[in-house]
Amino acid sequence: QVQLMESGGGSVQAGGSLRLSCAATGDTHSTNCLAWFRQIPGREREGLARMYPSGAGGPMYSDSVKGRFTISRDNAKNTVYLQMNSLRPEDTAMYYCAADRLCHGEKWRNYAYWGQGTQVTVSS
Repeated sequence: QVQLMESGGGSVQAGGSLRLSCAATGDTHSTNCLAWFRQIPGREREGLARMYPSGAGGPMYSDSVKGRFTISRDNAKNTVYLQMNSLRPEDTAMYYCAADRLCHGEKWRNYAYWGQGTQVTVSS
């Protein structure tokens, strides 16, 4: 069965960087699309980035993180990464890895598989 496990969260100062990882196990055909979401308290879950193993269509980013965050994959490990630079206090959130056979844009409700999340806290 498909399982996702995030790691790499923590506390950093504004302007700092973190690199999140998400390892996917199970049927790789069910995790063609790997994506990152975050949820800030009091707000709806927000799609950040997503990509296919082939990179078809290129990595896709939300406007809120474009230019600061970079998504990448190691297909041999079936692992997706999120490099987060120039972090801001408003980036403080629980960050989740999601997967599905196909990407669903920023509609998080459509993704079939989810990790447990990793907390990112950015202080000013």
